[in-house]
Amino acid sequence: MAVYPSSEAELIKAVAMATKRKTKIKVATKYSHSIPKLACPGGEEGLIISTRNLNRVLSVNFTSMTMTVESGMLLKDIIAAAADAGLALPNAPYWWGLTVGGMLATGAHGSTLIGKGSAVHEYVVALRVVTPASGDKGFARVRSLEVGDPEFDAVRVSLGVLGVISQVTLKLEPMFKRSITYVESDDSDIAVKVVDFGKQYEFADITWFPGHKKAVYRVDFRVPSNETGDGLYDIIAFRSTAALTLQMNRLTEETLEATNNADGKCINSGSMISTLSTSGYGLTNNGIVFTGYPVIGFQNKLQSSGSCLDSNEDNLTTTCLWDPRVRGSFFQQTTFTIALSKVKDFILDVQKLRDMRPNALCGLELYNGILMRYVRGSTAFLGEQEDSVDIDYIYYRSHDPMSPRLDEDVLEEIEQMGLFKYGGLPHWGKNRNLAFDGVAKKYAKIGELLKVKEAFDPDGLFSSEWSDAVLGIQGKRTSVVREGCALEGLCVCSEDSHCSPANGYFCRPGKVYTDARVCSKVN
Repeated sequence: MAVYPSSEAELIKAVAMATKRKTKIKVATKYSHSIPKLACPGGEEGLIISTRNLNRVLSVNFTSMTMTVESGMLLKDIIAAAADAGLALPNAPYWWGLTVGGMLATGAHGSTLIGKGSAVHEYVVALRVVTPASGDKGFARVRSLEVGDPEFDAVRVSLGVLGVISQVTLKLEPMFKRSITYVESDDSDIAVKVVDFGKQYEFADITWFPGHKKAVYRVDFRVPSNETGDGLYDIIAFRSTAALTLQMNRLTEETLEATNNADGKCINSGSMISTLSTSGYGLTNNGIVFTGYPVIGFQNKLQSSGSCLDSNEDNLTTTCLWDPRVRGSFFQQTTFTIALSKVKDFILDVQKLRDMRPNALCGLELYNGILMRYVRGSTAFLGEQEDSVDIDYIYYRSHDPMSPRLDEDVLEEIEQMGLFKYGGLPHWGKNRNLAFDGVAKKYAKIGELLKVKEAFDPDGLFSSEWSDAVLGIQGKRTSVVREGCALEGLCVCSEDSHCSPANGYFCRPGKVYTDARVCSKVN
């Protein structure tokens, strides 16, 4: 069952009803952009609470430069409302189809090592969360928390297991301008540059095309507000695309996969990289055309985008490239953060692997390569444990879960290398099952989080089999070991049957990270 409360009072009523009946509860957002099963309630009669209608600005305080919003408000609308008040959210994810509650649940972030950092939860100064309660308290209660409260750091990144966030107060800044220039280079010294580059520019990031040995450095920093420029960032991957184009692109990639044509992927991705470059990577100087660097504009027009959300939902002529109603893109996404002290060696290992199999990573470049963003360490219990680089890449996924992908072993080795050899922390809203296996042990304050969980939700109504496995409760694990499990990342292979022997894929050690166990094609 699903309910759609339109106020905090209705939200309290929904939680109380479920608590009284001891019904499992999960929160879903308007678009539910989560790859793991965070929004799936436990049990057959679970309740889903949608925050779709909790989407209003409740107050703006110009003196303290804070804005209080309901938890279902989209990032797009938060940015616009702040701009109307002459204010700006300093950092945010690049995709604006996320709600503030969803961003807090998963630790969503942009890119910076400056100031408070890039994670949205670092700009939260207060929030309200509805949790179960005893019968004499009406079966539900509202807990108001702010910076300094002992439970605050548990709630601001919580995977939704502590209750339903109803309101969030964000600390903003006066509106400001940024200057963006993309600098293209070969990737020979990217491992050496990566840390210092992140410290040099406030909004720096790096897009890496390893198959073509190219790196694109985003030189991005604040400039005075009287600087000339009305730039706009409309990320190409987040624009509406013709459904016919999406279908043709998918058919092309399926053909390349079926014929083991890595060269074809390199040719196609090379064309895509060239198109991105000539189009300014989605930047325009005046909201219409790209005429050259630097692109200067106000924060609200450069920090995030997602114009495909404006597509007509009932007309599939154009849509977002991942729209499941169109047989277009279908992919896996792996994202993890590696500490600044370790990221150089990780990149060098990836380059060694790439040099052994020069065309194996061109498939990533069909999905914009490897995006590297910067994230500061956090006091949030499930936040980053130290200053890190976020490694984010997307790759082909078959509609048949038992079908291996081209160069599967290389992608799996990079994934295991980042997560296990270099102790990477998975993004809570992305990744495959194996990324979360035993991950709770990597968080110093996981015990404190579980104490808050016991206090807020003693009957575990906001828990599910998935969240218990992620948090390691009662020894549960996220891995699912069965025939073919490694193909979808449900497990790390330990025997050949976990791969696809019938298609010539067997479980073998990694080539650079030899502790890895990957599904390799054996001739």
